[in-house]
Amino acid sequence: MPGTLDITVWDVQHGSAIYLKTPGGQHFVVDLGTGSYGSQGTFSPLRYLKDRYGVARLDGVLITHPHRDHLDDIANFDGLSPRALSRPKHLTADEVRAGNRSEDQEIVERYLQVSNRYSDSLASSENPFEPQNNGGVRFDRFFPRSCSRDNLNNHSIVCVVSYARSKILIPGDNESCSWDELLAQPPFAAAIRETDILVAPHHGRDSGFCAPLFDAITPRLTIISDGRFCDTSATGRYDDVTQGWTVHKRSGGEEERKCVTTRNDGVVKVAFGTTSDEKRFIRVTVN
Repeated sequence: MPGTLDITVWDVQHGSAIYLKTPGGQHFVVDLGTGSYGSQGTFSPLRYLKDRYGVARLDGVLITHPHRDHLDDIANFDGLSPRALSRPKHLTADEVRAGNRSEDQEIVERYLQVSNRYSDSLASSENPFEPQNNGGVRFDRFFPRSCSRDNLNNHSIVCVVSYARSKILIPGDNESCSWDELLAQPPFAAAIRETDILVAPHHGRDSGFCAPLFDAITPRLTIISDGRFCDTSATGRYDDVTQGWTVHKRSGGEEERKCVTTRNDGVVKVAFGTTSDEKRFIRVTVN
C-alpha cells in the first residue's frame, strides 16, 4: 500500500504551526508559532518534533510571512538544521522591521539572520519541496507581490499541498488585496481547484475571509488555528461555504463537521493516502 502524507496542525493559540511528514519520510514545517491551550507552559512544536517524534533534521521550512505569531519558535530553528527555507524573499529587511511592532524586533532580527543564511537556491534534484525528492508530495507556492508593503499579511505565501489526489490549501494571514491578486492568476486558480481542506487565513478572522475564493473552491473541511479571544471570528461564514467531513475523535467516536478549531478541538491531524484498491482517503482526527 502506498504511504500517507501526515499533516499536524498544532494548537499554538493565536499563531500558526503545521508539520508534514511525507510518504518518503521527509519532514516539513509551515510556520513557527508557539503556545498551546492544552498544556502548561509554552509549547514549542520544533522541540516537540525533536524530543518526542525523534526528528533529527527538517527537510524544509516554509514561513508564510514574517510576523511574530508565525515566527516565535525560530529560537529552536537551528536545533533541527533545516535543509531548505521558503519565505517571501522579495520583502527587504527594512520592510520586515517596519511591518512589526517594536517589542517584536528581537524575534524579527533572528528571522532576518536565518533568512540571510539561506541565500542559495537548491538544484531541482536536491530540493526537498520537489515531489520526486519527497515521495510524491507537490508543494505549489504562490507569492503575492503587488499589494502595499505596509501590511505584511498581504505578502503571505499561499501553499497548495497535494498528494494522492487530495489537496490542502495553507495560506498565511492573507487579506483581500492578496487574494484578489492571486485569484486573477490562472496558475493559482488551477492549483486550488478541488481543494479538500482549507486552513483558514488569518486565524479565521473576518479580515482574511475572501468570498470570491469560494467561487473557485468548496472545501470539505476548514481548519482554524485561532486564539481564545477573537472578536472578529468568521467561523460561521466558513461553515456556510464548507461541505462537511467526518472527523474522528482520539477518545472514540466520530461526527460530521464543517469547521474544526485548535482552540476547541486541540491538535488536528490529517492523513492523505490511497487504499490497496486505489481509492483515496482523507482521515481527520481531533482531541
